[in-house]
Amino acid sequence: MASLQNASADRRPWGLPRAAGYRPAGGVRGLRHGQRGSARCTSRPRGGAWHATLRIGPAVLWLLLALVPQSAASAGDVRRAPRVAVDVGHTIAKPGAVSARGRAEFEFNRELALKVVDSLARIGLEGVLVNADGAIASLAARPAQVPEADAFISIHHDSVSEWELQDWDWGGRGETYSDRWAGHSLFVSRRNPDLPRSLLCATAIGARLQRVGFTPTDKNARRREYADALHAVHYFDDLVVLYRATQPALLFEAGVIKHREEELLLRDPRRQARMAEEIATGLAACLAVPR
Repeated sequence: MASLQNASADRRPWGLPRAAGYRPAGGVRGLRHGQRGSARCTSRPRGGAWHATLRIGPAVLWLLLALVPQSAASAGDVRRAPRVAVDVGHTIAKPGAVSARGRAEFEFNRELALKVVDSLARIGLEGVLVNADGAIASLAARPAQVPEADAFISIHHDSVSEWELQDWDWGGRGETYSDRWAGHSLFVSRRNPDLPRSLLCATAIGARLQRVGFTPTDKNARRREYADALHAVHYFDDLVVLYRATQPALLFEAGVIKHREEELLLRDPRRQARMAEEIATGLAACLAVPR
């Protein structure tokens, strides 16, 4: 694997190195690491009650990309800091996907969720961890625990279809992998009571991640309609944690743990911390935009 230490701290290529023969998995074809782009909703939900709310003009995009973290809660502001619920996807009993090296998705989810909560606190927001012990089996119960939160994000790691898997031996054990897909993606539900703000938060996070070199995937476009193709945001209307939330909500897939090289990147604490910082800053930017 290419060393992560050769890139600059600000523009580190946190996606898979292209020298390894990896085809950039972007719903962002032609967008290079660190390059800015314009964000807009590429498709609209069905129904007539829709306006241009999801179009993000240059001024708002600048805010999403360049928000000064301290502005999330200024020293003289007597209002409470914005509160973000950070849900650890899956449970101990049903831990989700299994990585190429046999590690449960729940463990990946909890590690990243903890770092997101820490990053939110560092920029003046309050992060509330949901399902930290992996015991909340009910998806509807998760947003119900945090009705006062200003935003809800569920942390997950992606897998692939069964037919795409190949067998390999790891540490004397038979495991499965697929090196076809890699990269992050985001999901919102049109059944959420605040879809415009949900999509704004997802776009803000996607923009921040790409700005520092994380590469999205277009894997999920095979089944899920794009809400914002540039930033790999999809509609997934029937996700319970999203449509049962009373606040803006999104689900974040940090990467594909069946991809052998990306699995190692997703376990790197430095990379986890950088991803968490950009997620937190994107949320801060989204929540700072006036309603």
